[in-house]
Amino acid sequence: MRSTGPTPSAPRSTGPKKPFKCAKLESSKLAYTNLLYFSPADTKTLRIQGGREVRYLQVECDALSAVLSFDELAQCQSGEVMLNGFHRSSLNVSLNQPVNICAYQPADNDYLEKIQIRVKFAAEKKGSDKSYKSEQLEDILKKNFLNQFLTSGWTLACDVAGVALLMTVQTCSCLDLSGGSAVTPAGILIKNTQVTFVKAPESTIKITGGAATTNTGSMIFGPNFNFEQMGIGGLDKEFASIFRRAFASRVFPAEVVMNLGIRHVKGILLHGPPGTGKTLIARKIGKMLNAREPKIVNGPEILNKYVGQSEENIRALFADAEKEEKEKGPDSELHIIIFDEVDAICKERGSTSGGTGVGDSIVNQLLAKLDGVDQLNNILVIGMTNRKDMIDEALLRPGRLEVHMEIGLPDEAGRVQIFNIHTTPMKLHNYMDPTVDVKELAAMSKNYSGAEIEGVVKSAASFALNRQVDAKKIDKPDPTKIKVTRDDFLRALNEVKPAFGVTEDKLQKSIKNGIIPFSADFQSIMAAGTSVIKQVEVSTKTPLMSIVLSGRPGCGKTALACRFAIDSGFPFVKCLFPEDFIAYSESVRATKIQKAFMDAYKSEIGLIVVDDIERFIEYSPLGQRYSNVVLQTLLVLFKTHPPKDRRLLVIGTTSNSGLLEALGFLDSCDSVLNLPSVKSGQEVATVLQQVQGFNRDDLAVIAREWQGSIEIKKLITLAEMALASCGRGDSVGKVFLNVYKAGMIARRRQDD
Repeated sequence: MRSTGPTPSAPRSTGPKKPFKCAKLESSKLAYTNLLYFSPADTKTLRIQGGREVRYLQVECDALSAVLSFDELAQCQSGEVMLNGFHRSSLNVSLNQPVNICAYQPADNDYLEKIQIRVKFAAEKKGSDKSYKSEQLEDILKKNFLNQFLTSGWTLACDVAGVALLMTVQTCSCLDLSGGSAVTPAGILIKNTQVTFVKAPESTIKITGGAATTNTGSMIFGPNFNFEQMGIGGLDKEFASIFRRAFASRVFPAEVVMNLGIRHVKGILLHGPPGTGKTLIARKIGKMLNAREPKIVNGPEILNKYVGQSEENIRALFADAEKEEKEKGPDSELHIIIFDEVDAICKERGSTSGGTGVGDSIVNQLLAKLDGVDQLNNILVIGMTNRKDMIDEALLRPGRLEVHMEIGLPDEAGRVQIFNIHTTPMKLHNYMDPTVDVKELAAMSKNYSGAEIEGVVKSAASFALNRQVDAKKIDKPDPTKIKVTRDDFLRALNEVKPAFGVTEDKLQKSIKNGIIPFSADFQSIMAAGTSVIKQVEVSTKTPLMSIVLSGRPGCGKTALACRFAIDSGFPFVKCLFPEDFIAYSESVRATKIQKAFMDAYKSEIGLIVVDDIERFIEYSPLGQRYSNVVLQTLLVLFKTHPPKDRRLLVIGTTSNSGLLEALGFLDSCDSVLNLPSVKSGQEVATVLQQVQGFNRDDLAVIAREWQGSIEIKKLITLAEMALASCGRGDSVGKVFLNVYKAGMIARRRQDD
C-alpha cells in the first residue's frame, strides 16, 4: 500500500528528464482540466520525442511523482510548467521550484477497471441539501477527464451546474491481462471504467442512485495508506489483529452483520511500555480511517472541579454519535473517540480514598455510553495506557473495551522500519554516510522502544553537528560538511540506553576479571548453563527455566551469571543486585522485584539475574530472621510462567544453599549448579596464567608447592598483592606462596 497522494511508481519514461520551473495557473477554468500547461514552443518539443507522439508526462519532485496529460498555453513562459493548486499541494511543490519532466509511455495494464472517488463541495455550507445522482457525476467525470491518468489521493475540481465539487481519487484497480484486476496507485480513465462515488464524511453533499454510498465499509481505511510514511513502524502484526477484531465486520453491509447476529466491536485498549507508539497511533489514526475526525482527549482533561461536570464531559464526547444514530441508523458514519492515559479516569471503582466518588461516577458514565440501555453501534472507543492493571475490570469485558492489544517493544524487522522512518530525511538531503547500515543498527538495538530509537537518531545527529562547530568560528558552521556516520550511531547507542533492555554497565562491571575455566568441573557447569540458555531459546515446552548458582563467597557465581546473561544474546536482561535495594522496606522491595519480572514479560524472551538471594530476603543467622514477604515473592515469581509466546530464564546465586533448601526455595528451581573452589596447584597456575606478571617458572613453583583450596576471587586478589609487594630480584611465585601462607596462618589464629 502507498500513502495518500501521488507516490513513486515504476516509471516507463522515455528520453531524458528536463527541469521546468513551477508557475501558477491563473485561470480557474483551466484548473478544472487537470492538465499541465507549457509554452507553445516547449509543448511542441515535448509532444514528439524519439519520433513518437507523447500524450503523458511524468512530473517528479523529490520523492513524489505523478503522470498527467498536458497542453499548450500562450501565457506560459518558456522553461515554465503551470500547475493548479491541487497539483502543487499533492506534489508538495512551491512556486518557482524546479520539477523534472519526462515522457511516459503507458503499458497495457495502465487502464482503470474500477475507481472509487470521494466527493464534497469546494465550499461547504451548513444546511445544504444539494443532491446529485451518481450517474450525473460519472458523466461529468468522464467528460472532463477521459483518457487522463488518475492517481490515488489526487483531487480533481469539477463545475457541476455552477457548483464547484472536489473529487478525490480513493482507490484504483487496473485491468490485468492475466485475469482479474490489480490495485495500483494510478491508471487511465476509460469509458468502461466502473466508478463508485463516496460522500466525504465532513461534507453535506448527498449522492443517490447507481453505486453511490454514504458509508462504504470497504472504504473505512484511507486509500493506500502506508505505516512507514505515516511515521509508524514495527506494528504490522498488531494492526492486522486490530483490523480483524475491530474493522473486519464494518467492511460488510449492515444487513450482513445483523443477519450474523453480532455487533461491531466498540472498544479497543492499547497497552504496553512507554515509548512504544500508543500515543503516536492516536495522532495518526485520523489519516488511516475514512471516518469523522477522531475526538482525542487526554484522560485527566475529563476531570473537573465542579460536581457533575466530569460526567457531562463524557456525555459530550458521545453526543454527535447519538444524534447521527437517531437520524441515520445503520447508515451512520463511524465516530472514533480516543482516550490517552485512560487509566487516569478509569481506575478500579472503590480504589480511591477520596470522598467525592468522581472517579467511580466517570467509570459508570462511560459504561453506560458503551454498553448501556441505549447502545450505540456507530462508535469506536480507543483507550491507551501503560497501566492496564489499574483499569476497572468492568470496562475490559466484551461489549466495552473488549479488544486488548499489547503494543510491545518492536522486533528486529520493526526496528528496521523505525530507523528508516527517522533517517529518511537524512538520506533525502544527503546527510547520512553510505556506510550506515540500518539493519546493523536494528540488530544492535535490542529492546529499544520506538521513542528510544528516535533518541538514538537524534544523538547521532548531535555528534555529527558538533564536529562542524568551531569554537573560534561558532557563528559560521558549514552545513555542507555534515555527515552522520556509523561511528556516530555507535556512540549514540552507548549514550541512549533502553529502559527495558540489557543493564550492560553492571554486567561488564561484574565480569571485569573475565571468566577463567580453571577445571573440568567448572567447564561442565558452564556447559550446563549454556545448555539451559539454548533450551529456553528453542524449546516450546519450557517457556520458563530457573537455575541457582551455589558456592562459597568469591567463587565467581555473580560473574558467571552475568557471563551467561551476556552470552545469551536475549533482548531483555535484568540484573537485580542487593545493593540496589538498600534502605527499601520489604513491601517496596517485593514490588520492585515483581516489576522487574513484569518488564521481562513484555519481551519475547528475557533473562533475570537475582544475585545473592539470602541478602534479598535479609537473612540473619542471629535468631534466624528473614523477610517472608520478599521470600514468598521470589518463590512465586521463580515458578510463574510468562504469558503466551513469551519465554524467561531466571538465574539466582547464593552462598548458602542449605538455607534455601530449608526454606523450600530450591524446590521451585529447575536445577542447582555448585561452583567449585580452586584446589590443585595446576588449577591455581591456570588461573594465574591470566594475571600479568607470573612467568613460567613462577607458575611451576606454585603448581608444585600449592596446598589447600581458595575461591577464585580471593586468588586473584592474592596474586595482585604478591605482585605489589614483590621486590626486584624476588621470585613472584615464592612471594605469592608466602602471602598465601601468611593469610592461612592469620586465619587459623583468628579461628583459635
